[in-house]
Amino acid sequence: MKTALQFTLYLTIAVCAIVLGVVVGNYGLWYFSWLIGTALIVLFATAGGVLFDTQQEQHEIT
Repeated sequence: MKTALQFTLYLTIAVCAIVLGVVVGNYGLWYFSWLIGTALIVLFATAGGVLFDTQQEQHEIT
């Protein structure tokens, strides 16, 4: 039963993505690039913050 529910969920997500792609038309690639770029900026900022905190902790220890 769990597999059927997962399949249904993923099928629904795929259909929504296809419908959204048809609706946005030519702007689809721009929106995709914008979303990927924003996600990468957030990930790099988070990684930078973690590295900064780690360096500060090591500096306080020594």
